[in-house]
Amino acid sequence: MTNESARLTARTRTTSGKGAARQLRRSGGLPAVVYGRRDEAESLALDTHELSRLLSRIHAATTVIDLEVDGGKPRPVLIREIQRHPYRPQLLHVDFFEIRADVKIRVPVPVHLVETPAGVEMGGMLQFLRHELEVECLPNEIPSGFDLDVSALEIGDSLHVSDVDAGDVTIIDDETVTICTVVPPALEEEEEVDEALDEEVEGEEAEAAGDEPEED
Repeated sequence: MTNESARLTARTRTTSGKGAARQLRRSGGLPAVVYGRRDEAESLALDTHELSRLLSRIHAATTVIDLEVDGGKPRPVLIREIQRHPYRPQLLHVDFFEIRADVKIRVPVPVHLVETPAGVEMGGMLQFLRHELEVECLPNEIPSGFDLDVSALEIGDSLHVSDVDAGDVTIIDDETVTICTVVPPALEEEEEVDEALDEEVEGEEAEAAGDEPEED
């Protein structure tokens, strides 16, 4: 399943610097930059509320956005990077990358595990090792995600990149890379038992050392 495009409006930003960026944020705006087909990067100002609403319903890394700047013709872009405040729920800056409909691009696509493995129902543990796969395709072919049915996995079984049905999309990751695996719980239990035994032995040795008679 491919992503549907989304729309976003912006205006050209003529001011620069930290002070101007802070003032823009205080007024409800958000500084942004678009890179790509043009010679120089363009500085833009977005409406923070509009972008937040958009981000709440799309997967930012894979959704093609029709970006309308100063009321002009919409241009297809992808979000390259979102900068957020380190401890407040606040957007700080957004980088866009302009794309062409006829030129293939590389993007990360999320992996979703579906159902519960048979091995987990038998006491095993599911390890999810690769949450995204890098793909190469045309912008209108970007998958919204890869759904992998793990219900048949028993203890010791794994799924690899080669097991993903990507259709006409090319997956860049090595096909031998493990995406998920079901491991026996005994591995973790044995480690915990070993650690407990080690601590018990160390305690007994310490007590024995304390009981040794002192020499005159």
